[in-house]
Amino acid sequence: MTGPEEAESVTLDLLKKKMVEFAKERDWEQFHSPRNLLLALVGEVGELSEIFQWKGEVPKGLPGWKEEEKVHLGEELSDVLLYLVQLSDICGIDLGKAALRKVELNAIKYPVSKQQSQKTNDNTLFNVNNGTESG
Repeated sequence: MTGPEEAESVTLDLLKKKMVEFAKERDWEQFHSPRNLLLALVGEVGELSEIFQWKGEVPKGLPGWKEEEKVHLGEELSDVLLYLVQLSDICGIDLGKAALRKVELNAIKYPVSKQQSQKTNDNTLFNVNNGTESG
């Protein structure tokens, strides 16, 4: 397995191929059942959560974070992504297509015309159309 190449475009297919190769080289395929990959994914999400656990609300761009904290965050985000790619592959799900389909379904479920919202004083969203609060 080679290191990252700067000119190489990163796609889900590329990540899938690299992870198949990585597991095959180590004879780990025998352990990669959907259940095992899901549990590993959940563990990595826990590690990702720990990074934010005591930081309070964090603004976009992570101002004030040290470079090593950002590197660690990137590593944990990558672990989550790689397990998700492996899980979808082992389950025979085209993750890219499934994600695009989900975006389309969400657009139908939450049409722009119905999402005219304004923030209230306590930063909850107030839906103008039906007077309900969210979030």
